Amino acid sequence: MSSYEEAIQRVVDEIEERLGEELRFSGLARLSNFSEFHFHRVFHTFVGLPVMEYVRVRRLARAACRIAYSQDRLLDIALDCGFGTPETFSRAFRKLYGMTPGDYRKKGLRPPEYAKVNVLERRINPYLGGIRMKYRIETKPAFEVIGYSIRTRNEDGQNNRDIPAFWGQYMAEKKGESLYGVAASNVEYGICGDFDMESGEFSYIIGVEAREGAQAPEGTIKRSYPEETYAVFTTPKVAPDQFTDSIQNTWLAIFSEWFPNSGYEHSGGAEFEHYDERCWQDRNEQLEMDIYIPIKSKA
Repeated sequence: MSSYEEAIQRVVDEIEERLGEELRFSGLARLSNFSEFHFHRVFHTFVGLPVMEYVRVRRLARAACRIAYSQDRLLDIALDCGFGTPETFSRAFRKLYGMTPGDYRKKGLRPPEYAKVNVLERRINPYLGGIRMKYRIETKPAFEVIGYSIRTRNEDGQNNRDIPAFWGQYMAEKKGESLYGVAASNVEYGICGDFDMESGEFSYIIGVEAREGAQAPEGTIKRSYPEETYAVFTTPKVAPDQFTDSIQNTWLAIFSEWFPNSGYEHSGGAEFEHYDERCWQDRNEQLEMDIYIPIKSKA
């Protein structure tokens, strides 16, 4: 049994015991014995939700059962389940269940007692279904990127919708053409950074590595990244219509399969996707790309 599963289950169990109390991300991260950023990514990978979103959903599931099977006042239920005000409770409840707590009770709904996540029962075939992941360890010097940015979040898989749509817009509007004059190479990057671990929000930048002294064109941004050691993963070669799924599945495998057996953890720096001529559809029948994850040795 991987210590990763045990660490995340320890946090899940603690959340369940303390749903009515104030829970902070930093305290839950300490319980896992991972760094905060590594805990953020590992918890999301194993559980399917960012940790504070999981807390919110578990509180609402408990509240729904109390509403359905007791005559307790809605105010008492809200406070007992960790919501600071009735307004906050009502907003969150409506977002998840599509109705207010009062309407939920009036309808006489009888939900099952939704169980907490059991990470110890998860079953994942190692290394992308038995194909050992291709990776290397590389130290990349400091570099600058010029490009376009959006803000997204990993709640409800929002990032898995926003980022492909962002790339679609980038290509349809030929935004890359405005970057040709400032690019040090023909490589394009998709960079995840500026993480807010409480909310699950982060920035995603599509851009190019800037040549020395280049200025950002109007409507673009410029970001600097320090020298960093990365684990670099190459996605399996697939047909163009499977490329997006291949990238997303590789991200999942990195955190659920590779990290637990690697001796490394995430360093907390920006992580990025590296697109070069291997993923140009006019040149290749099958596509692949690289994913760069900043790492450090486990303490």
